[in-house]
Amino acid sequence: MRADLEIIQEWVKPGSKVLDLGCGDGELLAFLRQQKQTSGYGVEVDHDNITACLEKGVNVIEINIDDGLASIDDHSFDTVIMTQALQVMTRPDQIVDEMLRIGKECIVTFPNFGHWRARGYLAFRGKMPVSKFLPYTWYNTPNIHFCTFKDFEQLCVERNVHILDRTVVDNQHKHHWSIRLWPNMLGEVAIYRITR
Repeated sequence: MRADLEIIQEWVKPGSKVLDLGCGDGELLAFLRQQKQTSGYGVEVDHDNITACLEKGVNVIEINIDDGLASIDDHSFDTVIMTQALQVMTRPDQIVDEMLRIGKECIVTFPNFGHWRARGYLAFRGKMPVSKFLPYTWYNTPNIHFCTFKDFEQLCVERNVHILDRTVVDNQHKHHWSIRLWPNMLGEVAIYRITR
């Protein structure tokens, strides 16, 4: 399982009902069902990923998250998860509100565009960063809303969202004492657990 999913699964309570937005091939939901006896659904638009979910026995709904989640009832899930997708949403603020409407708790992960490598690339090369972790050029990137840890935490303050847990890791999803000291500069991936 992906290293970030290993971290996320620790925050999901056994037997809970989980909604995974942009669930990909259903790897996390299949793991949670087997290891923590959770139930729930994935939301996905890619047909190959939907097929992979079905092959794993993962319940999946075909919904474009950007079109809204109005078809999902309030407070119908214990945990709503969205990994590495917040930055590709047209209105990430509205998606966070929708996640908190649907779930008691939410887990959100996103790349930190305030990381020193991104800052240095832009400062010294004068171009938008391209790396193994962010392999797209400015014109073909799916990332339309670049944010940092501070940006996300400011959004939480503005929307009266309570941060239950925060983990800041490098691109290998490893913890370092230095990242905890200066997360917005040294952390590459943000993993937040939030609630109202």
